[in-house]
Amino acid sequence: MRRGVLDYFLDFSRLLGYSKKQKNQNKMTQEFLKAAEEAKALTSKPTDDQLLELYSLYKQATVGDVNTERPGMLDFKGKAKWDAWEKKKGLEKSAAEQKYIELVEKLKGTC
Repeated sequence: MRRGVLDYFLDFSRLLGYSKKQKNQNKMTQEFLKAAEEAKALTSKPTDDQLLELYSLYKQATVGDVNTERPGMLDFKGKAKWDAWEKKKGLEKSAAEQKYIELVEKLKGTC
């Protein structure tokens, strides 16, 4: 039986590991990037706790687990951000993206 171009493409896609799951992850990443832009344009400033939550989820989604040393004792803002990010340790990228998107949507309704 003769194989068509589509058959070869599908085989190649499977070899590369491309799947519906990856397509959904790409969609999630696009939604995440959109939410990140929307977070910059909130009409009012979120609370400090909300800002820390946004920061920590963003870092977890883009970098992963914290990979730096905790800031020094006089860097209060840096320590608060680092601590918030550290609490997200182990959270998967897709879960962090989803929580970030949900938080931005919530803030758009209240801020």
